[in-house]
Amino acid sequence: MPSPAITPPPAVAAPTTHYENFPVASWLCPAHLRAPITAIYWFARTADDLADEGDASPQTRLDDLATYRADLAHAADPAATTGTAPFSARWPHVFGPLHRAIHDFTLPVGLLEDLLSAFEQDVHKTRDGSGYADRAELLDYCRRSANPVGRLLLHLYGVHDAASLAQSDNICTALQLINFWQDPTRDLPRGRNYFTAADCARHGVLLTDLLALRQTPEAIKLIADCADWAGAMMRKGSELVHSVPGRAGWELRLVVQGGLRILDHIQAQGYTTLQTRPVVGKRDVLVMVWRSVWM
Repeated sequence: MPSPAITPPPAVAAPTTHYENFPVASWLCPAHLRAPITAIYWFARTADDLADEGDASPQTRLDDLATYRADLAHAADPAATTGTAPFSARWPHVFGPLHRAIHDFTLPVGLLEDLLSAFEQDVHKTRDGSGYADRAELLDYCRRSANPVGRLLLHLYGVHDAASLAQSDNICTALQLINFWQDPTRDLPRGRNYFTAADCARHGVLLTDLLALRQTPEAIKLIADCADWAGAMMRKGSELVHSVPGRAGWELRLVVQGGLRILDHIQAQGYTTLQTRPVVGKRDVLVMVWRSVWM
């Protein structure tokens, strides 16, 4: 039987459509970097959806992520070309643009593999109903689920010094943690619990209450403590905005302020995110811009 014809994947990623707390390849981003940044976004977004969205079984999710990982290996193969790389053809809008970005900008593929490792871990933990023992374990997850994105962006911006990388890690981990404390009404019903066992024990929060989304006084103290932790980490990394050049630095300011604004809303509603999910709206944009100017 003759081999099926290989349709070249698109060289430009589809526009972003998911809700995000922060801008993705906005007009503030340098024009020549919008394509690789969007390609990285879609790689991460699609893998996250494979691990989390829909009603697929855990094994199907793991199988899909394995295929996705194989496509990444093909995209990273220096001998492959966009028209001949043996992609699975399931995600042409992802791996066509990513293939070009990897080779045009020498993207560190290990960082993309770290993202997949984190998504696979999510599937395992959701399947097994297991959470995180302590903050060290949760931070290791963030090291793979969030920090690679910041490091990939710094690579594109030509920023490589150790201090900037550490600041980027703080910002990205803080954004991930803020997302956790913003989203328990979405995560917990899906079997994803990012409140560590050690933090719950310290505040006297029962797992049964947490899984039932009971907004007890103990849970309020837990969420307040977790929000303070994320805020301190964000502020620790915020000096990075002065190291990223040009308009990208201003976009980063908005990223930082977007995360901090979510924390403002969590505090304003009394840390009751087991009942209500806070979001950044249009009215918050002026506040974020004003604060960005004075960073």
